[in-house]
Amino acid sequence: MDKVVEEGRFQLSNVYLSILALFCFKLFVKVSLNLLTYFYIVRGNRKEAARISAEFYDYGQQHRSWADRSPLHDAACQGRLLALRTLILQGHDVNVLTIDHVTPLHEACLGDHAACVRALIDAGANVNASTIDGVTPLFNACAVGSAACAELLLENGAKPQTLVYHPSPLHEATSKGHYGCVEVLVTWGADVDTDIPHLGTALYTACVCQELECARKLLREGANVQRGRSLDSPLHAAAEKDCTAVVKLLLDFGADINARNMEFQRPVDVAPPSSGTEGFLLLYEATPRRLSHLCRQSIRSCVGRDRLHLLPHLPLPNRLKTYLQYQ
Repeated sequence: MDKVVEEGRFQLSNVYLSILALFCFKLFVKVSLNLLTYFYIVRGNRKEAARISAEFYDYGQQHRSWADRSPLHDAACQGRLLALRTLILQGHDVNVLTIDHVTPLHEACLGDHAACVRALIDAGANVNASTIDGVTPLFNACAVGSAACAELLLENGAKPQTLVYHPSPLHEATSKGHYGCVEVLVTWGADVDTDIPHLGTALYTACVCQELECARKLLREGANVQRGRSLDSPLHAAAEKDCTAVVKLLLDFGADINARNMEFQRPVDVAPPSSGTEGFLLLYEATPRRLSHLCRQSIRSCVGRDRLHLLPHLPLPNRLKTYLQYQ
């Protein structure tokens, strides 16, 4: 038995040594490449530097090398449009991947370089490329609040939402309060009720992050005011964060003040004791709802989320139409 244990430990040690050796090799190759490239740049021969770098990365793509960044990645990351176009004209692959499957388009979006994004797309970059973690260029654009990059990607075929367990552009934009990106995503067909198991809905995320305007936009577009994360409603999240403005918004859109979570608690029960939110919820409970408020909820429910955009075209007085649209 002891012999088996010792052999297992020996094999495990070999695995760790192999990983360390591969890491050191990768580091050595990268340093060598950078020094060689720098040497040619100093000598004024940028074309030769680009050629050496391109050959190295092309070899890596064919033989699954550990090399990760190409000249295109660097140019896209830094927003150097002229250098990017030059590299593209020299024949560099615009869909070249790092070991984590990051493309130059990912880098351009993360840097909010719309001109570089356009150049890469025009050269055939894959707008739906996904890293090993499921991150798309659209997600990166939403992470930094680049509505311009997001618009370019969506215009050229990017999917406004990803698979359930992949990073969600809508949740990312909502969590950081990037209203412009939320607006672009919704306009291009993103489902406002997209539910990520560990995050909940985008509305729930907005409430957790106390992003009032993003929550308002989602609700106006028909987001389900009751859907949150598991049995926690968006109202629970807003009450727990003591964000009275978001609580009031949710109640205006018909949130259930008596909804129960996993611990069988109502929103007022999770609000901080003696807080402004707790006082507001207690007062709201004791106040009868206005008839106009109940009618608005009923009409919007009958119209349905998919037809809410038709409300402005109803043969009704303008004041009534704006009221139905929460404007």
